[in-house]
Amino acid sequence: MKHPREYAGQQVVVLGLARSGRAVAKLFHDLGAEVIVNDKKDRSECPEADELEALGIRVICGYHPDDLMHNGVSLVVKNPGIPYSVPPLKRAQELGLEIVTEVEIAWHMTDKPIIGITGSNGKTTTTTWIYEMLRAAGLAPIACGNIGRAMCEVILEEQTDYRWLVSELSSFQLKGTVHFRPYIACLMNVSETHLDYHGSMEDYIESKAKLFANQTASDKAVLNYDDEVCRKLAARVQADVTFFSALSRLDRGVFVENGVIVYRDGQGLVHRVLPVSELGIPGSYNAENALAATAAAIGAGVPLDVIAQVLRSFRGVEHRLEYVAEKRGVKFYNNSKATNASATIKALEAIEEPIVLIAGGLDRGAEYDELVPVLRERVKALVLLGQTREKLKRAGEQAGLASIEMVEGEQPEEVIREAVRRASALAQPGDVVMLNPACASWDMFSSYEERGRMFKESVHNLE
Repeated sequence: MKHPREYAGQQVVVLGLARSGRAVAKLFHDLGAEVIVNDKKDRSECPEADELEALGIRVICGYHPDDLMHNGVSLVVKNPGIPYSVPPLKRAQELGLEIVTEVEIAWHMTDKPIIGITGSNGKTTTTTWIYEMLRAAGLAPIACGNIGRAMCEVILEEQTDYRWLVSELSSFQLKGTVHFRPYIACLMNVSETHLDYHGSMEDYIESKAKLFANQTASDKAVLNYDDEVCRKLAARVQADVTFFSALSRLDRGVFVENGVIVYRDGQGLVHRVLPVSELGIPGSYNAENALAATAAAIGAGVPLDVIAQVLRSFRGVEHRLEYVAEKRGVKFYNNSKATNASATIKALEAIEEPIVLIAGGLDRGAEYDELVPVLRERVKALVLLGQTREKLKRAGEQAGLASIEMVEGEQPEEVIREAVRRASALAQPGDVVMLNPACASWDMFSSYEERGRMFKESVHNLE
């Protein structure tokens, strides 16, 4: 696409409101474009509309007009979560209109170096860790993207007190990029997820690969050596590649040796960072996140002693294996961010105590057979909810679990409250009750955050 300033006097359609839509609409309006914003949600569900209309931006809520897309539209900026199969986007593709996401716009509008982090699992924790490392080193970062504020929202504020953008990026956002080029690109891992959106693993992988597509030898790439997809993608990457590994000793990169995180600089020197046992958050998958964050922070120039300090002091992110409370000798953990089976498996493996698992949610077509071994080894009882409860029940039965309970209901608050009550009744002192869904939240909840907050409230209200 052209630079956003070149759309002055031209029509730009922003499809979908929320934070990113609001920010990109305001940005193009400020640049002199004719902006039309459209959201299928009812006007009552679009609180951003009033602000935009007050600026003179046309906002259409409640439906998609048949004439929204036409040859006079110069650019379409879509909300990342809107699938390309919706009628206005199908029409835009038929007309050959360029369709991008807000991330592409933000890249054109900033001169700050970007660290882009993506992956099927672990990206929020890793993004936060990198942000904290740069902040502790005095490098003045700001966290954005899927964490914190939309990138264009940051650009609009015209702040001068930040020097780095640390951005968590989804496959949805990356699929809609053209020229986007982060200075440091980090790919955590790739596992089967979001196939309802992408249609195939090939499209999902290629969307993730766009993170590296425009990098050159002067840029840096961080990839997981233990992930087969990452290793294959590395062969296509033009940037300077640093691997991280929890399983292998690398010629160059960040890895674990004798229980210690180390950095091998490629010149024969091995630098000690800290023992894995000293990480501030538990679990083998958090050790992988720590390795990735360390590699990215090294690329940004953060000293190793600062990296070690942050690895020790960081206590995690809300909804990611978050300790909630202990009730009658039973510990409760909120892992609502686990929206696929791979994330659920990693969290279950991080807990040593017997687990009563609360799981279930949006049905995206997965069968959950991969859960069977870890259910058999780590879980004593299942409490299931949402569209996938029957599928997860079958996985539990294959694992030989005797205690499987199903929770039904129309109101999300009532469902999660009942699930917590039943899980608590199944648990004994010394056990763990964990919300670890293996599914997205959108069958009942507006977001995984809402699901997690309702879970925590239900735990605190247990009698």
